[in-house]
Amino acid sequence: MLPTLEVKDRILIEKISPKLPSHTERILKRGSVVVFKPPKELIEAGYDKNSALIKRIVGLPGDQIEVHMGQLIRNGTPVSESWRKQPMKYEMSKITIPKDSLWVLGDNRNNSLDSHLWGALPEKNVLGRAIWRYWPLKRFGPIRFPTHENV
Repeated sequence: MLPTLEVKDRILIEKISPKLPSHTERILKRGSVVVFKPPKELIEAGYDKNSALIKRIVGLPGDQIEVHMGQLIRNGTPVSESWRKQPMKYEMSKITIPKDSLWVLGDNRNNSLDSHLWGALPEKNVLGRAIWRYWPLKRFGPIRFPTHENV
């Protein structure tokens, strides 16, 4: 998740709101950083089922996602990611995110085991949202999220 999170960062995870029914407003939004249980595709490939992964939500159910010429495209519009220092070095054909699923990508897009390799993440796998960094103290504070939907 570089540059957002570094290897030895310690973070606080908010686990209640992702489990609440979200009939009027989505709790899990584009740009949120989520911690989740590995999807079945990773477990079947030998990944530890008790591990937890962390990635950024870039797509919600019904969104169309693709990667073309180094650019993430959602619903036909290029996604602005000012923090990303280099273009994505892979192509991904357009997919529509299924109901009750999310598309998650690591912030270090060219070195991330994420949805572009194993597919949509079932929402039921989400353990919580990363909200606060408490270590190291020099980086203590909220985990910054973009303030607009173009994430």
